[in-house]
Amino acid sequence: MKVIITDCDHTGISIEDAVLRNAGIEYRLLQCKTEQDVIDQCRGAEIFINQYAPITRRVMTALRDLKLVIRYGVGYDNIDVEAATSLGVQICNIPDYGVNEVAAHAFALMMALTRKIVYINEITKTTDWNYTHAIPIQRFSAMTVGVVGLGRIGRTFAGLAAGLGCRIVGTDPFYTPNEADGTAYIHPLSFDELVRCSDVISIHCHCTDETRNMFCSKVFKAMKNSAVLINVSRGGLVNEPDLDIALETGEIAGAGLDCMAVEPTPPGARILRHKNLICTPHMAWYSEQASEDLKRKAAEQAVLFASGRDIQYPVNKVK
Repeated sequence: MKVIITDCDHTGISIEDAVLRNAGIEYRLLQCKTEQDVIDQCRGAEIFINQYAPITRRVMTALRDLKLVIRYGVGYDNIDVEAATSLGVQICNIPDYGVNEVAAHAFALMMALTRKIVYINEITKTTDWNYTHAIPIQRFSAMTVGVVGLGRIGRTFAGLAAGLGCRIVGTDPFYTPNEADGTAYIHPLSFDELVRCSDVISIHCHCTDETRNMFCSKVFKAMKNSAVLINVSRGGLVNEPDLDIALETGEIAGAGLDCMAVEPTPPGARILRHKNLICTPHMAWYSEQASEDLKRKAAEQAVLFASGRDIQYPVNKVK
């Protein structure tokens, strides 16, 4: 089968190259950015390995040989999955390459915000050696941590927070905590209940029409003034203008963001001015090992499909 890597900003593709060539599969690496780039440059391809290039209904309608799109990563916001399903195109992601990394990053943001590490570090270096600038700080066993989305990453994060003695609450329409997989310690709540009672809220869900802007002015007003918000999932889940106001007015105590609605976010962006905001450049997924796993697993899905075997991570069901 003809394989095209539509785009990739990694430092190299030696891992993909080794997997594909070992299976006798030839491929091309392109750097498509627009729908038209994909249509013009990828004709005849049956398998895409894709990072950011838009895979829309228009693209898939124009490229009727296309049978499989493999997305580098967990999310697939740039792919029209509904259109793919109607056109018989299989979509595949790589959901398990960086589970521990993303959960650990959310945990690190939680620790930094609740212990006020970044804030007090700056004061200590530039102004005053005095811990009282960080008051108040709460004991972890006195905190309730809310997890929005209880998939692989959400449950892993919950386990880390539980290890500190935090009370863990969670909400997910597709998952109920249970004894069988050791998550009975997570108390299931409705979204509104979780928002009202949590001292820390960490988001671990996809950005869809239903979840876009789920954290908005109404939600920030319902949160505790002492609560912090963490988002390591997708920028569109948080309404950033509303968050800007919430941080400025003290509706919430702080936020840790690894993803933004527009990426890259320029250094002068208004929301970045807040001292109670920690922002990292969409790096929660990253470790050397996770990066290697992502590349290898993406290429392996292409090999499985090309050889007539089932892929490991189907996103949709096609006939």
